[in-house]
Amino acid sequence: MASSVNKVILIGRLGRDPEIRETNGGQSVANFSIATDESYKNKDGEKIKKTEWHNIVVWGAAVDNFVAKYIHVGDMVYIEGRLQTREWEKDGVKRYTTEVNVSDIKGLVTGGGESDSRSSSKNRSNSKPAGRTSQRQAEPEDEDIPF
Repeated sequence: MASSVNKVILIGRLGRDPEIRETNGGQSVANFSIATDESYKNKDGEKIKKTEWHNIVVWGAAVDNFVAKYIHVGDMVYIEGRLQTREWEKDGVKRYTTEVNVSDIKGLVTGGGESDSRSSSKNRSNSKPAGRTSQRQAEPEDEDIPF
């Protein structure tokens, strides 16, 4: 039995606000990039930090219900999807890009030392997501106060 798997899981920070547009058929699409970091020590014991940038594409209801409303540059997100390479021609030169086509996206709360999952693009139609939380936010929103 021969089979293959094309699955990507990333946790990283948005490098820019999502660019949101509509296709000719009326479907929403969002494009943005996220950064993932890794640190290691080289042979001299020096700490090296390496950042990888990933192009992200989100389609449909996830754009309207989550991406457009709740994520912005600097926010930490959890992404699940598949790799997809597109090809096009510009000025007679073939160009390629590899993107993560998202099947699930969640915002992650990173303030206060706890890592907590915020609203998901799946099963969100009747639920209200938690308020936007980021390290830039000085005071909690009224809905975040437990009393």
